[in-house]
Amino acid sequence: MRTLRHYEQIGLLTPTEYTPSGQRLYTDADLVTLQQILALKFLGFSLQEVRGYLLAGPQQLREVLATQKTMLREKRARLDGVIRAIEALEQCARAGQPTWEEIVNVIEVIQMEKNNDWVRKYFTPEQLQTMQELNQQSYSDAAQRKMEDWGYGVQWTEEDQRRVDEEYAFIAAGLQRLVAEQGDLTGPEAQDLARRKLDLERQFTQGDQDIAEGLRQWWANYAALPAEDRPFPRLWGEAEDVFLNQAVEWYLRQQDAS
Repeated sequence: MRTLRHYEQIGLLTPTEYTPSGQRLYTDADLVTLQQILALKFLGFSLQEVRGYLLAGPQQLREVLATQKTMLREKRARLDGVIRAIEALEQCARAGQPTWEEIVNVIEVIQMEKNNDWVRKYFTPEQLQTMQELNQQSYSDAAQRKMEDWGYGVQWTEEDQRRVDEEYAFIAAGLQRLVAEQGDLTGPEAQDLARRKLDLERQFTQGDQDIAEGLRQWWANYAALPAEDRPFPRLWGEAEDVFLNQAVEWYLRQQDAS
């Protein structure tokens, strides 16, 4: 039940109706959707990706599955490389004491595999290249040096990515509902979404103005790309963007006044 409640909160699976006591009621079609969600999760897709694929239809899903298969083959090749490195070190150990250079080489190969492999579950090589180009265009040299010093991209784990994806999916679902219902941007729900969005940005920038300016420029450069060249789709449209920006402005004004 907790999983179904979470899926509802992020707009992934909404019950067809509720009983007077508030219990969720699901149809056979809802159960089919749930099976699709579980199948895609099993194949290694994030909930954000699952949501997009359910909306996109079977053609894009076929393309994505082909990409996923390619990435898994690449992962298998990388794991084979790690195994070969370990076997080479075992041979050195049988012949005598391995050198520190040989040991460090194996550790570096394994560590690189551990740190970088999960990213390929979320992005294709082309998407990663586009994001790297956006980083170079958007962040100043000073901001890039700070991000390197702070370990951006190296210390970021798959769990970090999953947490952020689910938080953005929650914001997206709330925005879409509020805009559709012409909700109050000063109301508690809209203000909670504004706070969540600001918290995510502050976690990334750590309050640094150089990085904050780079992040703002990154999104501006992203928006300037043709839709087909963007490394990932936006979770909400222009109407939701306007609503959220206004809600954030109101939130900040209230914070300054308090």
